[in-house]
Amino acid sequence: MKAILVGAGSTAIMTAKFLLEHNHDVIVIEVDKERIDELSHELDCGFLLGDGSKPSLLRETNPEEGDVLYCLTGHDQTNIIASLVGRSLGFKKVVTKIQDPTYEHICIELGLEATIVPSRTIGRHLAELFEGRDSFELSTMLRYDTSVFSFVAREKQVGGIADLALPKSSRIMCIYRKGKLIIPEDNARIEPDDEVIIITHRKNLEALHEQLDSVGHYQSSDSG
Repeated sequence: MKAILVGAGSTAIMTAKFLLEHNHDVIVIEVDKERIDELSHELDCGFLLGDGSKPSLLRETNPEEGDVLYCLTGHDQTNIIASLVGRSLGFKKVVTKIQDPTYEHICIELGLEATIVPSRTIGRHLAELFEGRDSFELSTMLRYDTSVFSFVAREKQVGGIADLALPKSSRIMCIYRKGKLIIPEDNARIEPDDEVIIITHRKNLEALHEQLDSVGHYQSSDSG
């Protein structure tokens, strides 16, 4: 697979290293030439010098061949703009990093559903560790071909859970609605802006992306 990373901060570089270890193709876009010169000795990947939110530069990466565009600069506005440009150019999936959680709802309204807020994720994890829980243990529980897929509900997904007609070996685990956790009954309804979490077989991920018309995001087992 081919990944394009906009920005060369710590999050982007750690992501690039993991991707390269799994033999994926990686291109890093960075505005600082000295930073590129420094990283070129550390990472065996492609580099582009310039502003990753510019359509002309993103086109050089051949978006139709790119699987994921990661917008990981230190500026929320740049990441949002780069994500919108990348989506318009045809990237299959766009991931947007934001530091300020108040931008999250704006991202949802813009259709940027694969949004990460690192400070909140780390803060929640540290708090749960303090209370004797480890939210990251989920990755060790996803065995064999199990995956977790999530999406933010749009108008076309609003309605009864049964109306989604999910693929076999798929079930809605929970719904996050306005900051509250909901364990849905069979007759429950999905409302606009609900974040819906589905547990499924890994083979269903592509079908779920197509069915829900959503970039979504997922976590899967490395085994099997």
